[in-house]
Amino acid sequence: MILHDVLVALSAGLVGAVVFSAIGMVSGTDETATLAPLTLLVVMLGVPPVGVFTFFIAGAVSKHMTHAIPTTLLGIPGDTTAVPLLPEANLLRRLGIPHIALRKAISGAILSAFIAVPVAVGLAAVLAPLGTHITAAAPYVFVVAALLISYFSPGRWTSTACIVPFVLLVTAVNALSKDVIGETLSISFFLGIAVGPLIADLLQLGSRTGRASLPRTGRKEFWLAPEVKDWSGYLPNPVKVLSPKQLALTSAAAGVSSTTFVFSPVATTVLAGEITGSRVKHVYERLTSVLAVKNGTTESTYLAETLIPLVAFGLPLSPVAAGPAAPLFNAPPVYGVDEATGQVSNLHTMMSTWQFLVFGLVGVALAAVVAYPLSMNFARSASLWVMRKVSHEALIGAFAGLIVVISWYEGGPFGVAATLLIATFAGVANRLFGMNAGVQFMAYYVAVLFVPTVISVV
Repeated sequence: MILHDVLVALSAGLVGAVVFSAIGMVSGTDETATLAPLTLLVVMLGVPPVGVFTFFIAGAVSKHMTHAIPTTLLGIPGDTTAVPLLPEANLLRRLGIPHIALRKAISGAILSAFIAVPVAVGLAAVLAPLGTHITAAAPYVFVVAALLISYFSPGRWTSTACIVPFVLLVTAVNALSKDVIGETLSISFFLGIAVGPLIADLLQLGSRTGRASLPRTGRKEFWLAPEVKDWSGYLPNPVKVLSPKQLALTSAAAGVSSTTFVFSPVATTVLAGEITGSRVKHVYERLTSVLAVKNGTTESTYLAETLIPLVAFGLPLSPVAAGPAAPLFNAPPVYGVDEATGQVSNLHTMMSTWQFLVFGLVGVALAAVVAYPLSMNFARSASLWVMRKVSHEALIGAFAGLIVVISWYEGGPFGVAATLLIATFAGVANRLFGMNAGVQFMAYYVAVLFVPTVISVV
């Protein structure tokens, strides 16, 4: 049994590391719109829990390493969490050393990932005794979490105000779903939220007024510095890439950020960078140190916001858990949260604490073997190939097809229509009002857990 689990975890984790190493090199590939649907697909294919978990961890860590390639070499953020890396990456690129920026960033990431898993699992084990009480109070906990996360989102008060109409929309669609197909939906809501920004962008492009508001430029030109390899062998040592002071700063930032699971990963990354920058005076050392700490923080916060709620409570009580990691918590009919009782049946109940620790480290190790040397050895050639050969439209089309297939699987034509409806509202709320995916997922749980509780009381 143990050997079977190990083989499943290694196979699934290797697939996750390879797939998301490639996706991370394509600029603008949002985590929620890529990591979440593919993890959901793995769940639906019947992969055992340890395989699903290792796939997600290896994929998340790999993506947050290779997303530094377009960010540092081309000045285009690889995804949302790469945006805070741009100021330092652009300055180092102007100095003619983008390859140094890349090495510092991804070395900080892999170091932080190895620190984050044991710290987050350890804290989750400490918080686990509270899990029974939190699970019992789940309908009310999600209301508090939704308000808290919305307050720290880009939209703040506007985002908080949007919770009410979003909850009403989800409740109405679920009521209609019960009349039309005889059961409520869940996956379709999840997919709609995940692809909301994409749908909003497509709607804007399809509108004459919307197109007129978009900036128009000519073909972009990029200059890539030549690759310079100053280590022997295929697998470099990240400890030797970072200076002793950078090792200390990155480790400290990873240790602290691995204990947080409520705040936005982007906000945490920016804060960690500001604190680091204030403590380093030399320009070169400050820029490279901040870059290592920031990219390390994207790894540690992502892992902490996945592991702590998953191991301790089994409820998606963080922006990452409610967004990219949502399939680990709720993927009916395989995983789910009972709408009537709030009881969970997901990886929290199917895996032990030591399994989360061991297979979490396995996922990080697979990412270290696949994504780290790929980024260090072939970043320039890979970036060149992606920019010349990979069509963003084709990638978007592939994910759009995946969304249609999964939503059809759950609810047929009505499931597809519900996904598009939710995606339209979610995308507009995200783009115009700063209501990010984490807030929207929390609002979904308010609709399916808290609203029925209030109705039954009334």
